[in-house]
Amino acid sequence: MTAAVYREFGPADVVHLEQLPTPSPKPDEVLVKVHASTISAADQRARSRDIPRGLGLLAAFGIGMLRPSHRVLGMDAAGIVEAVGANVTRFRVGDPVIAMLGGSFGGHAEYVCLPQDAAITRAPANMSLERAVTLVFGGITARGFLGQVVIAPGDTVLVNGASGAVGVAMVQLATELGAHVTGVTSSANRELVAALGAERIVDYAREDFTADGTRYDVIIDCVGNAPFERVEPSIVAGGALVLVVADLKAILRASGQSRRSKKRVTTTVGRYRAEDLAYLVSLAESGRYRAVIDRTVDLTEVVDAHRYVDTGHKKGNVVLRIASPTRNHTQGQES
Repeated sequence: MTAAVYREFGPADVVHLEQLPTPSPKPDEVLVKVHASTISAADQRARSRDIPRGLGLLAAFGIGMLRPSHRVLGMDAAGIVEAVGANVTRFRVGDPVIAMLGGSFGGHAEYVCLPQDAAITRAPANMSLERAVTLVFGGITARGFLGQVVIAPGDTVLVNGASGAVGVAMVQLATELGAHVTGVTSSANRELVAALGAERIVDYAREDFTADGTRYDVIIDCVGNAPFERVEPSIVAGGALVLVVADLKAILRASGQSRRSKKRVTTTVGRYRAEDLAYLVSLAESGRYRAVIDRTVDLTEVVDAHRYVDTGHKKGNVVLRIASPTRNHTQGQES
């Protein structure tokens, strides 16, 4: 099979195409023929070893110390079940699926194996696989972090970094919970973030959202520049700060800050679960979750796509097309 491989850490150019053996499913695994994946911020961090301060040694256990532990990046995948192991009961050959591969990566290849009880579920019937894959990385990450806090209808939520893959998911999921959402983004992304449900937009280049005296029930930082010390006055009593991007210092201090301030500070995404993906699929099929794609590129363009992700200015998702669409999955009706 063809795969985008990297054998050393570094810039986009370390990624190249290679021929690798096609994996075979174990008894409890499914083999997925991958049609699409995304190049996410997690792929960029793993490839470049651009890790939040203090987490380099911990990250090395996952991505490798001197050389990459996983040669094929790609934390998500959308495709068709090609084969199933002898003990698999949840899926059949031909099922269209989306999956979160997490730290084992592997989505930037023509085939990937994963356990049937992993974060995998049937793809939405009203989306092409190239659009369906956008539900996975950002959506399941947002869903995991939101599961650590309570958001009730009418609550005020601020999403810092509202136009990235996780940010666009956070805006939509918080809106679905009935929150009044403020999105912090650039002026170029104002219309996009508003269309996803944000009632108020803050242009970070012109305004500091902590300076106008507005207080929120929940602040969600998808960028890494809103530590508790900066935003604590902007959180209501009993509110919460969700740090999607956090360095070691923030992680170690979160518990103490929560205890002293009575405002919950969390850096935890929780476990990737199939039921969370199924929830996202249900929203997409009912028209309540929108796929946000910056651009779609072929596998042969993977290096240029990495270069673009390195700029830090992608809107939503950069989709990597691994294989041609299948006739077995709906292509004409897309959200």
